[in-house]
Amino acid sequence: MIREGINYLDTRLCYSGQKCHKIPETLVKLYGAKVYTLDLSFNELVTLRGLEGFPLLRELILDNNQLTDNIILPYMPYLQTLSINKNKITDIEGLLIKIRHNLPAINYLSLLGNKACPNQLSDISNDEEDYQRYRYHVLYHLPKLKFLDSSKVDDSERIEASRRGKFMKIVKPKQNELGGDNLSPIISNYTPLPRTIRSPNDHKGMYSKCKYKYTGKHSEGNRFISNNDL
Repeated sequence: MIREGINYLDTRLCYSGQKCHKIPETLVKLYGAKVYTLDLSFNELVTLRGLEGFPLLRELILDNNQLTDNIILPYMPYLQTLSINKNKITDIEGLLIKIRHNLPAINYLSLLGNKACPNQLSDISNDEEDYQRYRYHVLYHLPKLKFLDSSKVDDSERIEASRRGKFMKIVKPKQNELGGDNLSPIISNYTPLPRTIRSPNDHKGMYSKCKYKYTGKHSEGNRFISNNDL
């Protein structure tokens, strides 16, 4: 049994910072049928096998894991929020196909800190124009998104995405770039989640209750400010 690391409250399940490589079967058996929010951040997940055992999920937090382009997303008809910051995803096209086919209700998506998201967190050579092209491309494929990464989707951006997003295909990083040998190092203490492991008691929505800021190439990056800091 793994009850020591489990925090469950009011349809919210947190199993964060446990260094697990896969979703424990115990979580699925004990809580799968009654969980709306699942926080698996700060683990070492390399697979999402078992996620199909949470059929009612509305919010899924997978930040700071080891997930790659090989992940399989099960069909989750109610999932509205997917946060997958700081993983190892490089292929935005493949991920968008999976999301479009398997997450029909998705409204909120965050991919910060992955190579697939070309902003300063993934490569210091990226600038605001690179990131905006990426946003148009994602919004073209997922037009129902209300929030993408660090900012809300406005009407003008949605219109521009429908007009030009199809032609803004994002180039997948070359294999020799993934290790960062040819890139300038990013000196940052950034993390897309609070620095302490959360429990359901202090759960805060990652989008609707936080402020975000992206100011381009020389900014410190998308800082997440909680309600307590406002």
